[in-house]
Amino acid sequence: MDEISFQDKMNQILERIRELPASTSTESAADSAEARRARVQTSINELQDALDYLRLSVKYLVFDLEATRRENAYLRRMIEQSNRERNQKPEEPRDDERSDFGSNGWE
Repeated sequence: MDEISFQDKMNQILERIRELPASTSTESAADSAEARRARVQTSINELQDALDYLRLSVKYLVFDLEATRRENAYLRRMIEQSNRERNQKPEEPRDDERSDFGSNGWE
């Protein structure tokens, strides 16, 4: 690289540096980084809380599902037992169907 091209590149770099905002000092950059870190930390905490709530909700739903399945199985057994008992006993006439006069009521 010759002297003239070096000077041109150096002038371009200096021009770009002049275009940068003047408020970019190390203190403001440190403050900006600290503020960014605080926002990221807050976001992480909120995300952790949301995940904890999601885990708790899923555990509750699994518990509720298992309880519903147990209740369902219990009720099915009760219905099956009731159906078996009803099928084993011959049907007896109801009280309002009984009569001393026979089947048509005139005999």
